[in-house]
Amino acid sequence: MKKIFKLLVVALIAISLTACQGAGNQTEGTQTDSPTTGSTINVYTRDASSGTREAFEDAIGLGEDLTDSASEVSSNGDMATRVGQDTNGIGYVSLTTDFEANNIKPLSFEGVEASTDTVLDGSYKMQRPFKFMTRAAGDFESDEKEELVQAFIAFITESQEGLTVVSEAGGIVDMSNARPWSEVAADYPVLNSDNSAITLRTGGSTSVEKVVSAALEAFQPLAGNVQYAMAQTGSGDAFPRTLADEKDGPNAIDIGFTSREFNDEEDVSGAMESGEICKDAVVVVVEASNPMTDITTQEAYDIFSGTKTTFDAE
Repeated sequence: MKKIFKLLVVALIAISLTACQGAGNQTEGTQTDSPTTGSTINVYTRDASSGTREAFEDAIGLGEDLTDSASEVSSNGDMATRVGQDTNGIGYVSLTTDFEANNIKPLSFEGVEASTDTVLDGSYKMQRPFKFMTRAAGDFESDEKEELVQAFIAFITESQEGLTVVSEAGGIVDMSNARPWSEVAADYPVLNSDNSAITLRTGGSTSVEKVVSAALEAFQPLAGNVQYAMAQTGSGDAFPRTLADEKDGPNAIDIGFTSREFNDEEDVSGAMESGEICKDAVVVVVEASNPMTDITTQEAYDIFSGTKTTFDAE
């Protein structure tokens, strides 16, 4: 028995030592120490159809010069997650992103912090619109759905309650012309019906997802318990799924959203309604322990073009 007891003690000690040694190891693909001078910068970018990418690249004049070593991510949330897990990472996200929850730090741009005030007064230059387009009038599954889409657009663009929801979800809005929802809703009698059998389908930009989700959740009890389904896959998908070649297919939606201006190939003149919900800022982000606090246009260009590949001392 004594011999067995000694063997057990030795085994437990060995296991304890192994665990202690393993505690210092990093999970593959995730770095846990703060970046140091000379650390190689890991650049993250969005896919080519992303409105966030377009706004960011336009702001720094990147053009076709993105470094070949950049890692492409699929969505705003994916970008936040990847950068937050990489102490040498740098990327860009929507201002609507939860920075703390994703372990990322937003950087000021040219010495100006992104905020509602700095976007509205124009001092923060890396900004863009959140825009929407609907299907054409008469091209909805029913007259009731068409009126509900109109009511939802009015809720998020005209009413005090809807604009407040958009603002609380991170969208930057001008409340000066907002009206009470009771006044706006009077124009849409369908709201007084049981609409639980109707589903509003949205898609497009992933950056707009947080704002749209909050707005639909708030709108639902005001609209006869209308249902909704979101499939946000990127700004480039909004137009095809509402007004072009995918509008009658399995990916069809009623309202498409972009996180940028409509481009020349997106003729929204046939939409029942189109316009702007709010403004947003694109924010350069690094992992939370990174000592960087600000980035200039030239620094951003140099990093994302691959001209600058290591972090400097702060």
